This record gives sequence, structure tokens and C-alpha cells, in this order.
Amino acid sequence: MEVNGKDDLRSPLLKHPNGAVVTIVPPNNGGNKKIRTLAFKVGGITCASCVASIESALGKLEGVQSVMVSVLQGQAVVKYFPQLISAKTIKEAVEDTGFEVEDFPEQEIAICRLRIKGMACTSCSESTERALLMVDGVKNAVVGLALGEAKVHFDPNVTDTNRIIEAVEDAGFGADLISSGSDVNKVHLKLEGITSDDDFTTIRSSLEFLEGVNHVDIDMEEHKVTISYEPEIIGPRSLIQCIEQAGNGAKSYQAILYTPPRGGETERQHEMLTYRNQFLWSCLFSVPIFVSSMVLPMFPPYGNWLDYKVINMLSVGVVLRWLLCTPVQFIIGRRFYAGSYHALRRKSTNMDVLVALGTNAAYFYSIYIMIKALTLESFEGQDFFETSSMLISFILLGKYLEVLAKGKTSDALAKLTDLAPDTAYLLTLDGDGNVISEMEISTQLIQKNDILKIVPGVKVPVDGIVVDGQSYMNESMITGEARPVAKRPGDKVIGGTVNENGCILIKATHVGSETALSQIVQLVEAAQLAKAPVQKLADQISKFFVPTVVVAAFVTWLGWFIPGQARMYPRIWIPKSMDAFEFALQFGISVLVVACPCALGLATPTAVMVATGKGASQGVLIKGGNALEKAHKVKTVVFDKTGTLTVGKPAVVSSVLFSKFSMEDFCDMTIAAEANSEHPIAKAVVEHAKKLFQKYGSQNEHFTDIKDFEVHPGAGVSGIVGERIILVGNKRLMRLFNVPLGPEVEDYVSENEQLARTCVLVSIDGRAAGAFAVTDPVKPEAARVISYLHSMSISSVMVTGDNWATAIAIASEVGIQKVFAETDPLGKADKIKELQLNGSSVAMVGDGINDSPALVAADVGMAIGAGTDVAIEAADVVLIKSNLEDVITAIDLSRKTMSRIRINYVWALGYNVLGMPIAAGILYPFTGIRLPPWLAGACMAASSISVVCSSLLLQSYKKPFHASRP
Repeated sequence: MEVNGKDDLRSPLLKHPNGAVVTIVPPNNGGNKKIRTLAFKVGGITCASCVASIESALGKLEGVQSVMVSVLQGQAVVKYFPQLISAKTIKEAVEDTGFEVEDFPEQEIAICRLRIKGMACTSCSESTERALLMVDGVKNAVVGLALGEAKVHFDPNVTDTNRIIEAVEDAGFGADLISSGSDVNKVHLKLEGITSDDDFTTIRSSLEFLEGVNHVDIDMEEHKVTISYEPEIIGPRSLIQCIEQAGNGAKSYQAILYTPPRGGETERQHEMLTYRNQFLWSCLFSVPIFVSSMVLPMFPPYGNWLDYKVINMLSVGVVLRWLLCTPVQFIIGRRFYAGSYHALRRKSTNMDVLVALGTNAAYFYSIYIMIKALTLESFEGQDFFETSSMLISFILLGKYLEVLAKGKTSDALAKLTDLAPDTAYLLTLDGDGNVISEMEISTQLIQKNDILKIVPGVKVPVDGIVVDGQSYMNESMITGEARPVAKRPGDKVIGGTVNENGCILIKATHVGSETALSQIVQLVEAAQLAKAPVQKLADQISKFFVPTVVVAAFVTWLGWFIPGQARMYPRIWIPKSMDAFEFALQFGISVLVVACPCALGLATPTAVMVATGKGASQGVLIKGGNALEKAHKVKTVVFDKTGTLTVGKPAVVSSVLFSKFSMEDFCDMTIAAEANSEHPIAKAVVEHAKKLFQKYGSQNEHFTDIKDFEVHPGAGVSGIVGERIILVGNKRLMRLFNVPLGPEVEDYVSENEQLARTCVLVSIDGRAAGAFAVTDPVKPEAARVISYLHSMSISSVMVTGDNWATAIAIASEVGIQKVFAETDPLGKADKIKELQLNGSSVAMVGDGINDSPALVAADVGMAIGAGTDVAIEAADVVLIKSNLEDVITAIDLSRKTMSRIRINYVWALGYNVLGMPIAAGILYPFTGIRLPPWLAGACMAASSISVVCSSLLLQSYKKPFHASRP
């Protein structure tokens, strides 16, 4: 949910005829004022007089733009300028009128996303998180290492994004603002016709005067404007028209769309180029050093000139290597110094510290050797300039390859983002619905309720409803469903899907950030930032990793140096060009640089990034690493019945009267009672009763109103129609109100329940008046899914509010052995808790509405989502195409991902566990094998690359269920 609950406020309650809306003209204080929305419950509202009292009290407050109050819901929604008034003042004003304020948000929370530059390992991401959490007003901060981003929740009355960015920079990292949660819908325009600063003022004033404009940001140098707006109220075409109309007389303004470069891609490309260029420059110096140090001395005629003495024992070769190594150490390698400085200033350590220590040890010892050769007439010593330069070169190569591979981990998300087309055909219709004109426009200019023409082979630009024509849609890119889906007038279409054959007209219903595609991208981005619990292992190890490696390197140096000086091992072990100190130093440097904390930090987030992106492309939205990790532990899956195991579109197959009431009166009272219910079975009953009413009664579509309407969860509804008390529901409702059920009723119910039908009983004035038999066909894949779950050693349970006989009949049809029936929504949550108490990890599969308590109670909540309804808050996993096969996909993908994470840890720790002893020289006494520092640096780079490449193997994931289909 976005900042201030904005998405929750598009509610019908505010448009109800029994509600009231008052708009207050804000004071003209100039400047750019952001509007915030505050929603809260008000107890004690009973009539329009109460509403008027609240409106009057809030209307007098400076800074309140509008007040919206619902009598039925007892809810108030206030739009206000936070620069002029606080939320607390609004609350106090309502309380002063004598009403009780409930569900009031304790504090305003805004959300922003930052791109963090310069992070190398888990230690860096932890340091950034600590720096952000220390900022006053920041409530929560999550930093994703693999994604290179941070998501920050903060109180906008205490701090702002500038202060948050400063905190990141003070910690030694770069930061750019990607987005602010309150600025979801934006349009970027290039301005033409600007000649002075007054023109900017005119345009700003014109835009801010428009209702629905939240924020206007003008770049005077580039002549660009970014406008945040409410898509419910205004759209980009209206904004462009406003700018063009702002000119008068000789002044003529124009605004055209421009697309700013995609921040993440631009940043990654820049990072790749930086590492590549640094590596190439490093090679330019390092290769000659390597040749002069390692290659030419092996060919005496060609390498003799390197031994020519310049002063005393200082040779040409040493001077040449010093001249070539110094730029690599201090210019190309300055990033390691900067990283070490900032890490140590934060009282932490990272990879940069290890590299800086290792290269400096080699470089400055070589300087010491060079000075001795310069000042002494007889001296032999070995310099390590090639160690320093080649170490930096290999690490830069490793970082370049790592960034290259990390870019591939977000490929699935990038493909989703690019699904929306660039242009669309906008139609203008007259009052009779005839097409007046057709115009090709940018998809960024589409507004709500626009009529768009979708020709065969073209992508749908936004979410909408078909108003004319028929066709088939390929929705595989959104839902993962390969078969084209038929679309007729009234059906929903999803932005990004492809029209297969017919030409259709659609009405835009969701644009900008509200489209299914945008919501999917937002969910996946949030999931990729969230840390999986298994990441805690890497975080714990990283705290002690670098200090441990430094100590190990020092102990290694002592372990070789002291015995060497004491001649405790044969002198022949030491190369002729070295002494015991230099020999030991090489082992110490190798230990320093072979160990890499980066690979540990990348093991989990890269796998989560690939898995969540891959899942989204196959119609399974997994909300973060926590859900991904929990899903692999699931041993019991609990299914709701209606809309989950069944199609969810019940139909009445028979109806009967048990009393002397006429069918017309019976249907009239049933419709009155069920018309206010949202339950699918209630809708089916109403639809059937209307047909009967028209068949046996008049054609009048006006039905009797109901009073004292009450919903009894899991049982039915009750109320008073005319002078009669009416109950519509199951046997449980009848027992609750002590309605006697005779043998005729019991026989009818029993007969239909054995056929897996649900009986809806109707009682009038305490006596059974009639009943409807409702059937909801089982989904064709349900039985195969239950069978496959059993083969995965996962048990299945059904929990439903329906009667026992129907529940058992459905369960036996699909192969479920354990059933809980006649259970209300809270009872479903209790049943899940009972299963959890038995030690079982439970997943709940439901429709995300009535099953919200159960979805929250389960270890993993899986919501059946259909079409554009993808943002279901209660669930951990959203199955976009409402197909039960994706329950298996979600669990299997989780298992594959956790397996891949474990393999990643093996790669990451394996390099360190095996590499450090080899670097320390454990094999040297027996085999003569030792790991030179430059080769140790290559191993360090290889560990990170291997982990990222290991995660990328998840890109080849395929659904397990399709292979086993009959």
C-alpha cells in the first residue's frame, strides 16, 4: 500500500448517497504545496447533522482542502496541506466536536526508494542500513545488496529525502532518489516557448491550480517539468493542455513528452563501463610488470637489460616496475582506499579493507626493497610490485564480470517492464457511440475512461474492459497461461497482453501505476529488496569475517617467518631470490586476498532476485525472501472450497417451495434479503430468483427493500422484509434461529448434498418457506494438483463454510481426506493454528477476501488472484491466473531456490574454507604448491562470479506439473 493509504481511498463509501462531501478552497499561500490524505473512523455518527458538525469543525481549519464523511461507514477522509496543519490538529478538532476518533494513524509514513552506489558486500549493506536507521524520523530501512537499492519508511513531518540521502553519503556511499511513494503517477514533459523565469512561474501556477495535481517539479536549466497527479481526477493530456493554455497573447507554450533514462539500467551500465575501463587501464600497466618480472627473466638474452644497475644495486627492472605499479596502486586502486576509509570510519570492515591491506603490504615492502637496493652496494632482494598491480587487475576484472552477471538476475523484471507498448489508438466517440476520429498517441497520455482500439497482433496498452468486438488474448507474458483467452464485451483485459485475431475496443479502467503490470513490477521489486531469513547467516558471518581473515593472515606470516628465521624448516623451501620475511609475507598476503566476503553477501539476494522474477513471468508473485523461504517448508496445504477448489461461479440447478407462499412473493423476499450480500452463492440465488420472479410474476424490476439487514459469517443473512422476518442461509443459520426443519426439508437437503450441491434455505417468520440447490463445478485441475501434492509428501486439507455433506462430496471428488466444514472466516484461522500446533508448516490457498484471517494466520498465504486484482495485501504469494497448478509451482520454485541458496553458500564458503589453508601454505611442505597473491586475488573474484552464475541457473526453471500431465 502506498503512502497514507491512498490506494484504499478509492472507496464506494465516499460516493454513497448517504454520505456527504464538502470541498474547501485552500488558502493561496503560493509555493508548491503537497496534499496528503488522512483516513480514520469516527464513532457516533448517526445522521446528516453529525456530518455537518464534523465538516464545520474541520472546514474552519487553515490547510484543510476537503473533508469527506460517510454516514454508513462512519469514516472520514481529509485532504490537507501538511505544511499548514498537522494530522494531530485534525484529530483534536474532531474530538472537540464530541465524537470519538478510532483507527487513527499514529504517524504519517512516507516511502522512498534510493539507489545506493559503492556497496561491495554484506558489511556495506548493513552499514547503510544502520546509517539510515539512525536518522530521526526513519521508521524502517531495507537495503538490498544485489539490487543496489534501499527502501526507507519515514515520517515526512520529521525528516525528508534530502536528509536521508545525506545520511547515506555520510556513511561513504553514493545515493540517488529513485522514487517517492507519494509520487507514483508522474508525467515528464519538455517545455518549449520559455523565454524568462516568469514563464516558469506562470506554468507552475497554472498546473498547481488544477485539481488532482500533487506536485510540480520544474528544471529551469533543462526546461523540463515533472508532474505528480491523481489519475482518478486528471490525466497527462489535460496537463499538457493546461500548459498550452497558460500562454496568452504573444506567449505560446508547448509541452511534449520525454522519457527520462531508466535509472537502474543507466547506473548498471555506468558501473560496468567504470570497472571495464579501470581493468583495461590496469592491464595496460600490469601486463608489462608481469612480463618484466615473470617472463623475460626466463629468457636470458632478452631479459638481461632488466638487471642493469642504475644506482648501487637498484636495477632498471625494479625502477620500471615501480613506475608502472604506482598509478595502479594509487590512481586506479584509489576506490579500495576510499572504501576502506569509509568502512573503518563506520567501525566496520569489508572487502576493500582486505584488498587495501594486501596490496599495500606488497607495494610498500617493495618500496622498502627498492630503497635498500638504492642505498646499499651489496644487496639482493625480491620486489612484489607485480603482486600489487596484478592483484588489483584481477579484482577489477572480477567486479566487472560480477556486475555483468548481476545484471542478468533482473532480466525477468526488465522484460515485464518492457511489455507495455509505446503507442495506442485513441478513439473519439459521439453521443450515439459512433467513432468521430482516431488518433495514435503515446501510451503515457492515456487517461481513465479513454476508448482505445486494439488491432490484431498489437499489445494492450493499459488495463480495461472490452466494450465492442471479440478476440482472443495471449496472456502468457502476465499469467504464464499459454492458451489464448477469449474476450467479449464486458471482459477485462490486462495491459501488456497481445491481441491475437479480432479487432476490439476497450475502455481504460486502470492507467499508470494502477495497472496489473505496474503492480506486478512493484511487488517483484519489493520482493527483491526484502531479505530472506537465511540471509541472517551471511550477515552474522560478515561481522567477524574480515577481522578473522586479518588475524589469520598475520598468524600465517608469523607461522612462516619465525620458523624460517629459526631454521625450523629447510632453507631450500625458500626461493633463492627471497628471504624468510619475504617468503612469509607472500603467504600472509595470499591469505588476505583469497577470502572474499562479497560471495557470502550475494548468495541469497541474487537467488531471490532470479526466483521472484522467474515466478512473476510464470504467473506466481512471491512477496519477498521470507515467503520464498517459508514455502519450501510447507507440509500441509489448506484449501478453501468456493472459488479455490471450485470455479467460483455457482449456479442454481433447482428450487422448491415448502409453504403456501406464491413463487412471486417467495422470490421477492429472497431477492430483498440476498441483494446486499457479496457472496458468490448469494449472487447466484438472486440471479435465479429474478428469472423466476419474471416467469411467475410481473416484469417490474423494483423489489422490496429490507430493514435490519445482518450478515452471519459462514451461515447466511437475516432481515425484515415488509412485516416479515426472513432468513436466507444454510442449516446452521436455521438452527441458530430455532427454525424447525421438517422431513420434507431434510430429505431435499440430504438428497442434494449427496450430489455435492449446496442448499440455501429460506425461512419466513420462523418457518421453512423454500430452498435453492446450488452447484459450483470443481476446477478441472483440482484432483491432479491434490494427487501431485501427495507425491511431494504434502497433505491437503479443505476448510469451508459450506455444509458437511457438500464439503465431503467435493473433497472425495478431488482426493482430499481431511475436511473442516461449516466454518466461519475466523474459524478457518483457528483450524490453521490447530494444524500449526501439531508441528506442521501450513500454506493456505484462498480467494484473498473472505479468507484474509486464514491467509494471515498461515505460514504461507496463497491468494487466488484474477486479472487485475493482483495486489492482495493479506497473502505472501499471489497466483495471478487463479490456477491451482501454481500452488505446486510456488512450493517447487521455493524448494529449488532454497537448494540453490545452499549451493551458493557452498561455493562462497568453499572458496574460503579451502582457499585460505592453501593460501596459508598448508600444501607447500608436501607438494611444493603455493598460491601466489595475484592468483589468490583471481580466486577472490571467482568466488563472487561463481555465486552469481549459480543463481542465474534458476532462469532455466520449468514448472514441474506440466511434465506429469496426462
